[in-house]
Amino acid sequence: MISQLPKKRLLALLAPVLLVSVAIAAGDRIVIADFSGGIDARGVPAGWQLKEKSGKAEFGVVQDGDLHALRLRSADTSYSIQKSVDLDVKQHPILTWKWKVTKLPAGGDFRKSKTDDQAAQLFLAFSKTKAIVYIWDTSAPQGLMKDAPAPPFMRIKAVVVRSGPAETGKWISEKRNVYDDYRKLYGQDPPPIQGVRLQINSQHTETSAESYFADVALEKAGMKQ
Repeated sequence: MISQLPKKRLLALLAPVLLVSVAIAAGDRIVIADFSGGIDARGVPAGWQLKEKSGKAEFGVVQDGDLHALRLRSADTSYSIQKSVDLDVKQHPILTWKWKVTKLPAGGDFRKSKTDDQAAQLFLAFSKTKAIVYIWDTSAPQGLMKDAPAPPFMRIKAVVVRSGPAETGKWISEKRNVYDDYRKLYGQDPPPIQGVRLQINSQHTETSAESYFADVALEKAGMKQ
């Protein structure tokens, strides 16, 4: 069962979090987001910023079973929460996260700008000109790695981690070797990750979507799950 966490409880947790930097390092694992640290006055998770690109964002921190999760809903909108980081993927190359999609944007397909909508996107910025985005696409085939639509002077490489409705409605744990993905996509060693963004959009297809994120982290290679 999913329940909205009480604001008073979340705000009470916020104070100690403000003493923590953009990521919490614990041995061989760096926690990027676990959504247990409270929210600000706008409901944005502590340490993150809201960026609304099109329309009004609808999101919240919820309790889903034993997970603290970020819920994103889009109705003909595009927005993200994001944070600045400085994370060396040479030392911690393995990106892990949990996500759940409950509604895909009908007709979404990142291969065309006019249908470039996804229910769930995990975006890693390595510089002002290079990024990788791990997506759950409605139509593009799972495993596809390809250039995504991007602003001028920027390259965004999309990796289709999940596709279509077959696995919607349930939590899925993911693991990617970001170091290897970057080398494969850009042909060189990756610089540190400078920004992380969790995003949803459905404005191109004028549809709606919903997704959840939890437990985003970087790990050293060889750690047991």
